[in-house]
Amino acid sequence: MMIRLVYASRAVNLGPGDVKDILASSRRNNQQLAVTGALSLTNGIFLQCLEGDRAAVNALYHHILKDKRHNKPEVLALEEITQRQFTSWNMGLVASTMENAALFLKYSSTAEFDPYQMSAAALKEFFVEVANSTRWLT
Repeated sequence: MMIRLVYASRAVNLGPGDVKDILASSRRNNQQLAVTGALSLTNGIFLQCLEGDRAAVNALYHHILKDKRHNKPEVLALEEITQRQFTSWNMGLVASTMENAALFLKYSSTAEFDPYQMSAAALKEFFVEVANSTRWLT
């Protein structure tokens, strides 16, 4: 059974190369686990979508819970899926750039992008748009 899990956490003690390190290790580990998804870091908040086998996604999320760079992690959406949105991405990055500001605010329920306040439906639509447009990825 495959699932899609979306979580948010507050970034803590990130050094200059930490996001690149997180992305590189995510891509490597996710490929081994057959997990796909996308990661965003905006306003000091990680927002990540993970999809794959339930056991693999759960194991990966428990690993993230132990990572000291994540504070106040919270599962925002969880669903069974029959197909992936991110079929060929071990981990895509949605960059926090001026170009992407409209994307973040389009789905936010507040003036600033705060995934903790987003509905599960808005999160799903956000990641559908991300998955369907490679211009959001770096």
